[in-house]
Amino acid sequence: MLKILKYSFYDLMRSRWSYVYFAFYLLLGVVLLFLNNDLSKAVITLMNVIIVLVPLIGTIFGVMYYYSSKEFTELLLAQPLKRSSIFLGQYLGVAISLSMSLILGLGIPFIFYGLFMSNAIWDFSLLLITGTFLTFIFTALAFNIALSNENRIKGFGYAILLWLFLAIIYDGIFLMSLIIFEDYPLDKLSLIGTMLNPIDLSRTLILLKLDISALLGYTGAVFKQFFGTSIGLIVSFFALTLWVLLPVLRIVFKAKRKDF
Repeated sequence: MLKILKYSFYDLMRSRWSYVYFAFYLLLGVVLLFLNNDLSKAVITLMNVIIVLVPLIGTIFGVMYYYSSKEFTELLLAQPLKRSSIFLGQYLGVAISLSMSLILGLGIPFIFYGLFMSNAIWDFSLLLITGTFLTFIFTALAFNIALSNENRIKGFGYAILLWLFLAIIYDGIFLMSLIIFEDYPLDKLSLIGTMLNPIDLSRTLILLKLDISALLGYTGAVFKQFFGTSIGLIVSFFALTLWVLLPVLRIVFKAKRKDF
């Protein structure tokens, strides 16, 4: 698996799109950190970009890499190699390369700005951690979609639809349900609904870490009471870890039973 991971990683590192992805975050980090006097506003802006862009890029890159390397994958399947090693190696190669582009792109201006000497390091670190989680989650979901659909057009379509649902449509449905059932206690429903969407969960963690839970609106106090505690933070990261592990386990399950 390590050899396949290494090959996939270096293959993506040679791609110009990885450098474009890295350069975008590098430029964004420089502009927001060095041209903005309010650090919390810079972190909020970065959060809004990361929450939307990272899942989209992870989804597109995951599907695109699977389909573009399909012939090479079939060649590997003819060798005495475990199927799980092949697909996990490819998945980790894509996810790690995208995560490195994100971390280095934002981390370099972070270092030069001198934030390691301030309390903002915790806010910024949480931003990078959630961005990395989202990369691993949506890359795994993209591999699941690609493994389940031989047709490339359908695969890309389902992948974009998944991102659109979790990034935009889910919030609308969730908000409508809160409005319709506003006469009922919605504490547990709000917490469960947030954990069922990794994008919402990541956004909630960052906003609460910045102590601006008022931006969360109706359920802000509930989120502050739960996610603001140590137990809430542990449960949140556990939920994000499950969002990574479950799609990865399905990749292994699907790869072992798929007829190539």
